[in-house]
Amino acid sequence: MSNTQHTHSENFLNRYVFSTDHKTIAKQFLITGVLWAIIGLGMSALFRLQLGYPELDLSCLKPLFGSYITEGGKLDSEYYLALITMHGTIMVFFVLTAGLSGTFSNLLIPLQLGARDMASGFLNMLSYWAFFLSSVVMLASLFVELGPASAGWTIYPPLSALPQAIGGSGLGMTLWLFSMALFIASVLLGGINYITTIMNLRTKGMSFMRMPLTIWSFLLAAILGLITFPVLLSAALLLIFDRSFGTSFYLSDIYIAGEALHHTGGSPLLFQHLFWFLGHPEVYIVMLPALGIASEVISVHSRKPIFGHKAMIGSLMLISFLSIVVWAHHMFVSGMNPFLGSVFMLLTLLIAIPSSVKTFNYLATLWRGNIRFSLPMLFAIGLVSFFISGGLTGLLLGNAVLDIVLHDTYFVVAHFHIVMGAASSFGLLTGIYHWYPKLFGRMLNERLGYIHFWISFIGIYAVFIPLHFVGLAGFPRRYYAFTNFDLFDSFTDLNALVTIAALVTFLGQVVFLFNFFHSMFYGRKAPPNPWEANTLEWTTPSAKPLSHGNWPGDIPEVHRWPYDYSHPLHKEDFVPQHIPLSPKEKEKSE
Repeated sequence: MSNTQHTHSENFLNRYVFSTDHKTIAKQFLITGVLWAIIGLGMSALFRLQLGYPELDLSCLKPLFGSYITEGGKLDSEYYLALITMHGTIMVFFVLTAGLSGTFSNLLIPLQLGARDMASGFLNMLSYWAFFLSSVVMLASLFVELGPASAGWTIYPPLSALPQAIGGSGLGMTLWLFSMALFIASVLLGGINYITTIMNLRTKGMSFMRMPLTIWSFLLAAILGLITFPVLLSAALLLIFDRSFGTSFYLSDIYIAGEALHHTGGSPLLFQHLFWFLGHPEVYIVMLPALGIASEVISVHSRKPIFGHKAMIGSLMLISFLSIVVWAHHMFVSGMNPFLGSVFMLLTLLIAIPSSVKTFNYLATLWRGNIRFSLPMLFAIGLVSFFISGGLTGLLLGNAVLDIVLHDTYFVVAHFHIVMGAASSFGLLTGIYHWYPKLFGRMLNERLGYIHFWISFIGIYAVFIPLHFVGLAGFPRRYYAFTNFDLFDSFTDLNALVTIAALVTFLGQVVFLFNFFHSMFYGRKAPPNPWEANTLEWTTPSAKPLSHGNWPGDIPEVHRWPYDYSHPLHKEDFVPQHIPLSPKEKEKSE
């Protein structure tokens, strides 16, 4: 790609709507993801009300939800399952995958590598609009007559394969499948672009070992997406055939209301294998960008070089590889051969090794650092905390014997939400607080940011730590209410407390939303390099909006790695990558 800045006239549509500028596309992914987060978290607040206060009269919500609120003011039981399904789909794919990777891969890959833009601006634009169309279809499914998809976010057949099985298996499920096909197209278009840009468009001097850990994490996440998302697409296509064309890939010997259906020879376990071949790497498609962002932020705000740079890269690679070969640990309760289960158990427990390396490196970077407890740093430390606590419970669930007992309890819900939901969300928030000045040219309000952090951090633990204990006691997940089970009467107050904590945490996000949108227009103008960081994005002009092409003249040349903080041969405590080596540094390197 030429080092000459792009100079072409732009109108409103091709500057802000159908833009090929990676920075504008990053903003589009971010704002769309934030809007989806509002919807997804709102759903969780509603079904959490049902769980904590099953006798609560919700008639006031009837104008909004219509027949989904019964005449007695209760949430309809089928709609409760639909809320669970849509909440999981929205948060995993539309918020954490598209909102996190779509935003920061687009923003940072060209800026941190020294490129004018992505390898293909047109494909980049298509990747966002495929995501946007996917969002429109998924949103439309919320308003169909029989309700949205309601087979759980994993959409296991036969429930999802038989339109007559449940209301949410009708048109709502069809729209869900169509939406996910568009979403997968978006992921594949984006992933091809990210990988091509990283391989081919690095500026002079930007070797692989000089790339920031953020770029390594985006690269590996994109590779995982290209390998595994097509498998989910194939699973969805076979499900469409079973639903609409009379095939029997997943169905066999099915009876509905005493009537035998014609399906024979299929196996619902085939779908589980195909789904979880994507489903488990998806955890790391989301987590890897979050971990890469945390690596960058922890080094910048502790004013120290990242500890064990090569070990961090190696651990990211090993995590990526192992994530592909452990999918069936989600299927220990499916009647799997015990020998096969032991193989997947061993591979699962091996993931603790590179994860521990990353955790150790984070803590060693923080140790005796000149820590600045800025907002990005607090959220990065929160991510590390969730990664540790959620990972420890993962060791229990990775053991096949324990997982068989705990699989259908709230222990799994608590583990999953801390290690993926909370940690990844904090990765997203870390990135927003750190690169907001580069995205919008203004600073977020610090006081509101601290309020947001403490409400979120305390609230998440207040919600999910108790759920670990009720899960150990056998509290089953996906139940609409527990009032008919005397066994669980002792958990009534604790369940209500969890609901209160969840609602307070949800309301805490309103503080962030106000801060996010208000600061776009009224926030303090950001200096060119507010965090005194070393990576190339902070060498671009701070004008708002940053022009297409990123640098007005030649692209800076890279002379050093991105973590030269508190360098003994420099007076300043940071040395940006484009600063040439001093004679003393050259002499020392020789």
